[in-house]
Amino acid sequence: MKPTQHAKQTAATVSVQETPRLNFAKAAPKAFKALIGFDAAARDGLDPALVELIQIRASLLNGCAYCLHMHTSDARKAGEDEARLHMIGVWREARNFFTEKEQAALALTEAVTLVAQGGVPDDVYARAAEHFDEAELARVLALVFTINTWNRIALSTAKVAGEDERESAH
Repeated sequence: MKPTQHAKQTAATVSVQETPRLNFAKAAPKAFKALIGFDAAARDGLDPALVELIQIRASLLNGCAYCLHMHTSDARKAGEDEARLHMIGVWREARNFFTEKEQAALALTEAVTLVAQGGVPDDVYARAAEHFDEAELARVLALVFTINTWNRIALSTAKVAGEDERESAH
């Protein structure tokens, strides 16, 4: 009996998750610390709820279960509404859950995350610029850059969703 395509994919996924990969923080501590500093600078002065929305949307787009779990958990701990968390992936169809400013940030997050698919359209950038002053907009962009980097680290090193290394670092 031949295994189904789903069974083959599941077996491949399981074997990848069981294969140890490098610990990026230990293998490249200077790069890791620099990214932590960049991430902290990006967040500085931004609404914490907006920070989590941006990180969740980028993590959804990148298929990063590790970061998605971490940031939805962080959002819940910060008091984010469960219904909004469920609607982030379909925010355009659920605009009533998000402010105009949040919608502009989510659109910019998508454009920057998917930049290879058509750049960052002028109208998306202009909409964000209407809602954020120049310094805020720069930090929103920096936050999108950092979450995309964190997603790539987690995916490349096979981080397991549900395990939060921040907790073991203390």
